[in-house]
Amino acid sequence: MSKKITVEAVIQAEPEKAWNYYNSPEHITKWNFASDDWQCPRAENDLRPGGKYAARMEAKDGSFGFDFEAVYDKVEDGKSFQYTMPDGRVVNAEFKDLDGKTGVTVTFDAEDQNDPEMQRAGWQAILDNYRKYTENN
Repeated sequence: MSKKITVEAVIQAEPEKAWNYYNSPEHITKWNFASDDWQCPRAENDLRPGGKYAARMEAKDGSFGFDFEAVYDKVEDGKSFQYTMPDGRVVNAEFKDLDGKTGVTVTFDAEDQNDPEMQRAGWQAILDNYRKYTENN
């Protein structure tokens, strides 16, 4: 049983906008990286049970990159989703209405290669990047 890691953010945006910016490929490519020296040149998202999520993440200098993929298990439109990555790890995301703001909580199964705190920090940095992008657009 793998360790669960949770990252959270409060987005200064209505839930509908927060959901849309998190799940629409044209927005995903603008925020889906942990630091400014990385980029997400492409993303696709078929947001339904059995649908596939795929995003390319790479260093801007071309030194490293990887494809992130998953298949949706459950989707409650505007509220939550769960997907499973190819290695069997599961991710749950919840969007909660906080009187015009949106609480976003993402819980994921840790992988074995990297320190759990490093994984938490990386996912939190991506979520923080999403928050900044959503609030400023």
